[in-house]
Amino acid sequence: MHDILVFNTFITQDVLIVFYYIGAVLVPVVLYVFRKELIGRVAFFKRINDRLKAFYSTFTTGQKTVFWLVVVTVFLCMELCWRMIFEAMIGYFDMHDYLYRIANQIK
Repeated sequence: MHDILVFNTFITQDVLIVFYYIGAVLVPVVLYVFRKELIGRVAFFKRINDRLKAFYSTFTTGQKTVFWLVVVTVFLCMELCWRMIFEAMIGYFDMHDYLYRIANQIK
């Protein structure tokens, strides 16, 4: 407990895992729900949504398929980047813990 209070041991790995799942799962769901609220309450967003729907309706079936494949691919790439960011941070803090232990063993 003393090591945590004096910042010799970080609690970041557990906290980072929680924030990873919040960002990977909850944020897309909340943004989707919030999008519907914005469209329902703000006229500017409703106009943009209507124009995008009109533009999307001009696509052929093949273009719609390509569009959704691109959207899914971009979403998966963003999820992969989000994962890599958190893996790098966890690796950094693990490295700090290992170096701290080595420094204490040398003393």
